[in-house]
Amino acid sequence: METPNLNYIRELSGGDINFEESILSVLKKEFPKELLIFKENFEQKRFEEVANNIHKFKHKISILGFKKGLDLASDFEKEIKKGNIELYQDFLVILDKIRVYLEKYNPTKV
Repeated sequence: METPNLNYIRELSGGDINFEESILSVLKKEFPKELLIFKENFEQKRFEEVANNIHKFKHKISILGFKKGLDLASDFEKEIKKGNIELYQDFLVILDKIRVYLEKYNPTKV
């Protein structure tokens, strides 16, 4: 099972620790808010908005190393527009892994 990692961010940074910390700082700030909005939209069955939320998550999923997770997000984005919620729980697993990873992220321990 995939887990979040910094491989892509490190590749982008070329070893620039400040850049890496800046990217992760933005993720830590944005992700919790976006997660709440996503869940609220899902609960209210605003599936077009849910699709937009998923689209925004795809970049974060990608840069945190979820290759299969990105495929799942793309599939879920298409399916939710049709009202198909089958992939919701699987998608939540990915989002929860990201949430936990970002909560535990400490730049002094990287």
